[in-house]
Amino acid sequence: MAEHPAYPVGLRLGGRRVVVLGGGQVAQRRLPALIAAGADVLLISPGATPSVEAMADAGEITWQRRPYAEGDLNGAWYALIATSDQLANATASTEAERERVWCVRSDDADAATAWTPATGTSEGVTVAVLTTTASNRDPRHTAAVRDAVVAGLRDGTLVAPHHRTRTPGVALVGGGPGDPDLITVRGRRLLAEADVVIADRLGPRELLAELPPHVEVIDAAKIPYGRYMAQEAINNALIEHAKQGKSVVRLKGGDPFVFGRGMEEVQALTEAGIPCTVVPGITSSVSVPGAAGIPVTHRGVAHEFTVVSGHVAPDDERSLVDWPSLAKLTGTLVILMGVDKMDRIAETLIAHGKSPDTPVALVQEGTTAAQRRVDATLATVAETVRREAVKPPAVIVVGDVVAVGPATPDA
Repeated sequence: MAEHPAYPVGLRLGGRRVVVLGGGQVAQRRLPALIAAGADVLLISPGATPSVEAMADAGEITWQRRPYAEGDLNGAWYALIATSDQLANATASTEAERERVWCVRSDDADAATAWTPATGTSEGVTVAVLTTTASNRDPRHTAAVRDAVVAGLRDGTLVAPHHRTRTPGVALVGGGPGDPDLITVRGRRLLAEADVVIADRLGPRELLAELPPHVEVIDAAKIPYGRYMAQEAINNALIEHAKQGKSVVRLKGGDPFVFGRGMEEVQALTEAGIPCTVVPGITSSVSVPGAAGIPVTHRGVAHEFTVVSGHVAPDDERSLVDWPSLAKLTGTLVILMGVDKMDRIAETLIAHGKSPDTPVALVQEGTTAAQRRVDATLATVAETVRREAVKPPAVIVVGDVVAVGPATPDA
């Protein structure tokens, strides 16, 4: 008898009864998708993993703490059989066949009436990979195919153009601390779909080389009008390109709202009636110290961390930072954009009570191939910056967490 291929179909289970037999690892893996599909899930099992039990405690599923009994599949649309009792599994499978309930078995796929495909999602699209016949079923291969397709859609290496009209607008994308692999999945996908990219010099520049030839890339650092008009020029460029019906990505370093002037751009776009999507990024204030082996918090060492901008010196009347109060904190102080002001910052912290022996680490070009870490103390940091020629961009960490891990300065 010829072997017939499986027929792929998407089940709409919202509000419909689904019975899961067994509360072990298989159920733990499958239940979240069933819950997300809106299914009315009944779990029948004497025990369950802590994660499955938490789903029941949260009211996401109904749990009857007992073994399977004949008749449990009555009224079900779909059943997942995953107990450790093979006899119970076989009996439940027979009931499913009799009651015409589509049934998946974890212990014997060949005896089931349905198979679970390897699935993944990207931008509202579910990718499902299913081996068509039992004779060549290879779960690892189907999972690998699924992973390759989903990863390609997410990072933009597999571009699937939208054929329906896209809504023009701007995506404000945080590109992370510099390593192109540290941009978010959503940010990378939007970048791959853009018509215009307006990029900061601190964004993940390597990603720009991956863009299709038709994408217009605008270097925000070279937009005219001078230093103090640059932000206004960037705002105007965003608005003008979006009004032309283009999909625009504003690619910024770190997170758009951490010293990134992102809200100024959102406000300008809102005033112009341009829709704007904000995609958070990994901020350098946490990721760069982490890449250099420095935790910003550590049990018994630091219960807090404070992030400040050092682009304005403590004695500058434009400064909004309360440096005397920062000197009294016992946690970690992370300073961004403060390399050229570090001498006055250190003097101010010491003058208001911070110990001159407080460890300091400067991490230059964090997460990139050029990353280097230079260690000092508050008393020596000014001279260390000059001697080691530390240049921006660099993240400065002040506090005892600097000494928690192995000190391995690169200079």
